Amino acid sequence: MIKKITFLFLMSFFFVSCEVINDSNSQQVSTQDYKRAVSFLYENYNNKTAFNLNSKINWFKDDTGIWFIEYTKKKKTYKLVDFKDFQVVDLFNHKKVANKLSKFSKKLINQNQLSLFNIQKIGKDNLEFRFEDKLYVLNLNSYQLKLQEENIKEEKNLFESKSPDGKWIAYAKDYNLFIRSIESNKEFQLSTEGKKGYEYASSYDWYDKMEGENGERPIRFFVNWSEDSNWIVTNIIDTRNAEKMYMLDHSIDTLYKSKLLSYYRGSPGDTTMVMLKRVFYNIENKKEFKTSLPIATHINSVSIEWMNKSGEILANYLERGYKTNVLKHINLNNGEEQILIKETSKTNIDNFWFSQLKEKLKVLFLSERNGWRQLYMIDLKSNKTSPITNGNYYINSVEYIDEDKEEIYFMASGLEPNNNPYHQKLYKVTYKGKVTLLTPGNTHHSVNFSKNGKYFADNYSTINIPTRTVLRSSINGNILTELTRADVTDAQSKGWQFPEIFQLIAKDNKTTIYGALWKPTNFDSTKYYPIIDATYTGPHTQVFPKSFDRCFSNQSLAELGFIVMNVDGLGSAGRSKEFHNHSYKNMGNNLEDHVLAIKYLGQKYSWINTDKVGVFGHSAGGYDTGRAMLAFPDVYKVGVASSGDHDFRMEKAWWPEMYQGWPVDETYEEVSNITNAKNLKGKLLLVHGGIDDNVNPSATFKLAHALVNADKEFDLLIFPSQRHGYVGKARNYFIKKRWNYFVEHLLNAKPIWDFKL
Repeated sequence: MIKKITFLFLMSFFFVSCEVINDSNSQQVSTQDYKRAVSFLYENYNNKTAFNLNSKINWFKDDTGIWFIEYTKKKKTYKLVDFKDFQVVDLFNHKKVANKLSKFSKKLINQNQLSLFNIQKIGKDNLEFRFEDKLYVLNLNSYQLKLQEENIKEEKNLFESKSPDGKWIAYAKDYNLFIRSIESNKEFQLSTEGKKGYEYASSYDWYDKMEGENGERPIRFFVNWSEDSNWIVTNIIDTRNAEKMYMLDHSIDTLYKSKLLSYYRGSPGDTTMVMLKRVFYNIENKKEFKTSLPIATHINSVSIEWMNKSGEILANYLERGYKTNVLKHINLNNGEEQILIKETSKTNIDNFWFSQLKEKLKVLFLSERNGWRQLYMIDLKSNKTSPITNGNYYINSVEYIDEDKEEIYFMASGLEPNNNPYHQKLYKVTYKGKVTLLTPGNTHHSVNFSKNGKYFADNYSTINIPTRTVLRSSINGNILTELTRADVTDAQSKGWQFPEIFQLIAKDNKTTIYGALWKPTNFDSTKYYPIIDATYTGPHTQVFPKSFDRCFSNQSLAELGFIVMNVDGLGSAGRSKEFHNHSYKNMGNNLEDHVLAIKYLGQKYSWINTDKVGVFGHSAGGYDTGRAMLAFPDVYKVGVASSGDHDFRMEKAWWPEMYQGWPVDETYEEVSNITNAKNLKGKLLLVHGGIDDNVNPSATFKLAHALVNADKEFDLLIFPSQRHGYVGKARNYFIKKRWNYFVEHLLNAKPIWDFKL
């Protein structure tokens, strides 16, 4: 009997041992791990353990100086730079101000944690600011503090518009446009054909909600006066054939029946969309002026800008399909129309921008016509177009135009050799094309110009070079004074390290792509870590962390025992037209380079376990997550897809038609997560807000339905009261849920729920 018991004990031990051995990849996650993860949420590190990551500079209206806040571990200090001497000094005596505010508020105010807003100079010696929703004026000599009695401003009527010369009031009545003389009070009806569903002087808002089965669209009013008050332009909003999208709001505690919500939103290929027509009226003769401008859908409406000459406009529009862009000059006085630009593309046009140089009768625009986003200029007198810049680099934005000096300041990336192609710098170019670099060095720059253009503030950094914020001269880019420096010594003392940048060759076997990865602060190179892809393939944006304020963006999740990765593959934004074109009619395959990156990192580092790969993303990143799990099921094992647009045929029309093409064809079905639901192998959590009016929750519901029909196990979380972004308790709940989903299914560890965010 004793022998038998011994045998059973030994067998039991054997099985237990085998179970431990078979689960050797599992890891333990402690409360301390969760505490570290929480400490790296934005609200817990920004200017609390990591300081001055990206300083905001505020310009005084009189262009005499700036103010900003410098943060340290012990205090925040309001600082001043006067343009007379460019010295950084305290804006005021913090102790005196705190004492004064304590008396007014009848509570103790900490001098090191003042929260003042809308600070402005009033004359030479006074500061005006808001504190706790009250307006104060401080005399900097006497430190007398006065509570300002604010004049109750006459509430602006959102349904009428006064002409610039103050002689006319425009308004809508019975779905038509009217004007009234302020002097005589006489009313004139400009339009006569308006009716419900065909409404003059209205506008369309993507988020206009209608409640109930026969709900009314919110009343909208829109007109745009010419500067000389002689002309007015408005819209006809035609909803007669427009179809709706629906939602049910289950979140109202006092209602025991769900509320039906609807809104007008066209899907790809729809002809049943909201239509918009621009109409023009001459104020003198009270008549409509006809143009050849198209009646457009709500996804490609016509933009209008008035010119200096009375009755002349610039009109810009993209034809449906986004392959043709037109810029017109129209003279409403005589009916002449002139096409200034007509660009076509075999793929799409989504990076066009223009601005008038009114005094010079020129138009500046950004175009990818030569394969890179460059600056061009049209001379309206000769109708000639000339390139201002020319090169294999990408102009991100125009920051300032000095018409007197004929200089344009722009941000561009990829111009300097041996620099990261995503790191942007500030340049100055003359109208004749002479380019000058104003922010040298291999860093990424973010600038903010003074109103007069003499100075600009510059936050410059990389993901692993801490931010310096400086004030520069726009003449030559010289640094006039240093304002702040980022300080992460507190985080470093606890083991935090800079994210690591990596690069590899993309799927085309020639193009270098870039990424970054985060490791836990208790990283141990002898361990074997799962890797998680934090994804958003765009294609209208990119995720490579260019600047230092992104250095903690994925650190919280890494703290739970993961390596977290960002990478931009072919098809994302910010580089050449050819690079971007990889995503056209191909959005479902933007993750191929992510798979290459994961394999590359697994080969490079012994501590990355490419058998345990996770993925998460929101919105378009939610689609990416679903696509990763269904198109690459042998690579991605665990995914959390939040607010995902899982089938582009169900999305708002502009996004898919721009990047997946128009008309709708078989490629839409090929890249649909819904039609590919049968491919799921791993663990997938679907999350959506119940009243999401950006990405309708029906996308997630339909994917869930398809997964059920395919007999695939998955998890579903719906936040009934949430829209596209999750806020409040729902946001915290989602963070915990996402963290624990990876802890349980990638680490094979027991999650902890009872911890505070």
